[in-house]
Amino acid sequence: MNQDTDIHLSGPFEAIDGSGRTHKVKAIRIFDEGYGAIDVYVDFAGPIGGLHKDAGLIAAVQAQLRKLGYNGPSVSAGDSVLQENRLLVLEAPDAFNTFATSKGWKDLSEEYGD
Repeated sequence: MNQDTDIHLSGPFEAIDGSGRTHKVKAIRIFDEGYGAIDVYVDFAGPIGGLHKDAGLIAAVQAQLRKLGYNGPSVSAGDSVLQENRLLVLEAPDAFNTFATSKGWKDLSEEYGD
């Protein structure tokens, strides 16, 4: 990924998965612009293979987003083809857009009056 187009929402923290294992998160980030739908990228220090839909891990990321000021509906597991060994991609609900905008995100669909 091109780090020049990223907005870093969070630095390092630890996340506990559904089986109680601790994983070191390096960062939570989003792209700086998009067309309404936002994917949330969670970079891990080590492999998380097979945990892309783990409710505990997703809840830990959600808790971190809440600490950062996001107070809308929860994020959810993203498309399976986007997942990588050290990367968790989550789908953000539409309500996340307001939070993302406050962090510098630009909704490109607004230029077209959608």
